[in-house]
Amino acid sequence: MSLFSRPVPAVPSFGGLPLVVRRMTQAKVMRLRIDPRDRSVRLTMPARGPLKPALAWVESKRDWIEAQLAAIPDGAAIGPGATIPYEDGALPVLWSADGPRTPRRAADGLQLGGPVELVGRRVLRWLAAEAGRVLDAETREYAALAGVTVGSVGIGDARSRWGSCSTGGDIRYSWRLILAPPAVRRATVAHEVAHRIHMDHSPAFHAAVARLYGRDPRVERDWLRRNGAVIQAYGRQNA
Repeated sequence: MSLFSRPVPAVPSFGGLPLVVRRMTQAKVMRLRIDPRDRSVRLTMPARGPLKPALAWVESKRDWIEAQLAAIPDGAAIGPGATIPYEDGALPVLWSADGPRTPRRAADGLQLGGPVELVGRRVLRWLAAEAGRVLDAETREYAALAGVTVGSVGIGDARSRWGSCSTGGDIRYSWRLILAPPAVRRATVAHEVAHRIHMDHSPAFHAAVARLYGRDPRVERDWLRRNGAVIQAYGRQNA
């Protein structure tokens, strides 16, 4: 080691995983976030910020971090006999050896057959397809109401966002919104479509969201804050 080099500060770990440090030029302050899908702890900090005091700040938050990690539910595996949160209710997974190869919604649950070891992945694909179909229709409904156009409507599994809207009008959602109540999902759609009017989070933007949705969606935002970790964890063991 050079006499003039500085030792690299040790990165703390939480739950056996090292802290993920991300430097961003647009970051003005440090932010901590816990990803409920893999339980990783993530620090976002200014690009030129010193690392040592940042890590000391994270360490000072250890009690809070560990409490947040403990509150994350175990990722519920999806398989025969499981029950999936779905819109306003619950959807049992009904597997039988002679059931349909493609999952099919029935009055008593989601019916499917095929190899039992593939049930979880096939149910996840079905949920994503349902989310795509529903969210595309609702997005275009709100776009027509707002008098704006949208481009493509896509589905993903973002770590930190329930939806996003590009400057070109393409909108992308987390497929996991199909696990939330319809009111919560539609509030998220109104939020993203409103970005076609205001590409910011100004008072004018929030007023546009309320006009589209019919009221201030504060209750729905609170629901996502309280329950987001649960639906983010669902099916993680099948991925």
